[in-house]
Amino acid sequence: MLIVASSLALASVLTTTGATDFLARQFVAAVEGLTPTAVLGSLMLLMALVTNFVSNSAAAAIGTPVAISIASTLGVSAEPLVLAVLFGANLCYATPMGYQTNLLVMSAAGYQFADFLRAGVPLTLLMASAFTLLLPRFFPLG
Repeated sequence: MLIVASSLALASVLTTTGATDFLARQFVAAVEGLTPTAVLGSLMLLMALVTNFVSNSAAAAIGTPVAISIASTLGVSAEPLVLAVLFGANLCYATPMGYQTNLLVMSAAGYQFADFLRAGVPLTLLMASAFTLLLPRFFPLG
């Protein structure tokens, strides 16, 4: 409960201080020239990277206002970008600290950090690719 509450507070602070607009501008500059679908996929992969080192609720709380700001900057619908954050924040397969259960399984089964990378990175890329193709189909960006 504390993680969720503090994540929401962090998202509020990011929005109030203008940090979400700054992060959105930086992201848009980094993906300049890409199609809206590629931007959506890039955002999802960024959230997947973030969620493997912080909790998924924190990644979602930070990413959601940034996604809305990105949508506003690009002049596209915010819904698919927010959903990209939602799905990306749950792609926590690549590290043991990505999710609590990963840590429990790691110690009980004797897994190493590299075992999570070996299985988690391909799974993350597969899931992100599938969601990148499907999201704009069900939730148009335009």
